[in-house]
Amino acid sequence: MLAGMLQANNPFLIIIAGLLIGLVHAFEPDHIGAMSTQLIKNTNKSKKQDLRNLTVVASLKGALWGAGHTSSIILIGLLIAGLSLNIPDDFFISAEVLVGLMLITLAIFTFTNKSIFKQKHVHPHTHPNGISHTHSHIHSVDHKHGHKSYLIGCIHGIAGSGALVALVASTMNGFDMMIYFLILFGIGSIIGMTVASGVMGLPLILLSKISSATKYLRYTIAGVTFIIGLNIVITVGLDNKLFSLN
Repeated sequence: MLAGMLQANNPFLIIIAGLLIGLVHAFEPDHIGAMSTQLIKNTNKSKKQDLRNLTVVASLKGALWGAGHTSSIILIGLLIAGLSLNIPDDFFISAEVLVGLMLITLAIFTFTNKSIFKQKHVHPHTHPNGISHTHSHIHSVDHKHGHKSYLIGCIHGIAGSGALVALVASTMNGFDMMIYFLILFGIGSIIGMTVASGVMGLPLILLSKISSATKYLRYTIAGVTFIIGLNIVITVGLDNKLFSLN
């Protein structure tokens, strides 16, 4: 049905197709796996007020993933159709492998409950007596900022079916129509991952209230994400003969 909507070259149908494809695209296993490793780190609070706040944070991280994903998709579309650049297939194959390796890395750091990137913050503080000094602390880059979620989305947008959508869109009649499709596809993926992250975040937060569940929940997410990443690397490697048995 979606293929027919694209082939019809009807602006309205293409817009609807872009939204629908983007929504479905957000729920692919590697996307869900990558985001779940970010959401599990939000489950270390216990106040009732935090339940709503952490659900909002989970949704926001999903939206940032979608924004990063959209950025890469539109950039690829502009390079291919706007500047008529011929991006070699090896680039997208390498990007697929990178996604697999990224998932494996996220899984390992999630399993060990460590942060991949750390950032030092300095906060000024003034005492009532007028003496000022600073407090510094180190936390993960993703603390309150979501840089990591955006970066993960960017990498996902370059590889896989996301890049394929950009290539298909670049063949449409008219540069404007291609841009409309990519933007709507991006909006659909943002909406899809925002909803998915919010829905995933709530049970993760609730389960984390059980002291014995947090560790096993983290192990499960890390294990599934590791398998997805390893499967991507092996599948892409075998399909493209990247592995030599000689």
